[in-house]
Amino acid sequence: MTTSSPTPLESGSIAREPATDEQLEQEGDLAADFIEELLDIADIDGDLALDVRGGRAYVSVEAEEPDSLRLLSDHDTVQALQELTRIAVQNRTGRFSRLILDVGGSRDSRTSELTRLVDTAVARLDAGASQASLPPMTSYERKIVHDLVAERGLVSESYGEGADRHTVIRRR
Repeated sequence: MTTSSPTPLESGSIAREPATDEQLEQEGDLAADFIEELLDIADIDGDLALDVRGGRAYVSVEAEEPDSLRLLSDHDTVQALQELTRIAVQNRTGRFSRLILDVGGSRDSRTSELTRLVDTAVARLDAGASQASLPPMTSYERKIVHDLVAERGLVSESYGEGADRHTVIRRR
């Protein structure tokens, strides 16, 4: 009887040091393979594009007919697929993954939503509020919010733990 050694996830030894560009390209390739298999199972046509920027691997799924990705491009679905893909990549590489998945332009749509949230929060500050809280969101989304807030010359901080972590905006 042969026994296999535990995967990095089973042994609890996920490396967290920053990945090199070569390692990020490998993450992108592994993620693309995983997503491609899921698309095949679901019988959905999609073209994959890989990129490395800002210390993250980015995988985008596009289709000639955007409606074919409609079921997968919902924000919550993309988040779930991204987490499953990260786990698959981490299991293969033994390294923590900060991979970002975009399906049918969902990231651009979400950035537009976040911009509107920030605009509404800034309007509350302009109306006299001392601070404005945004709903809980992922670390990636909070980063986008922090960047949008900084562009407007305001200050933002994240508060809370886990799924309740949210951003608060205020004037300097």
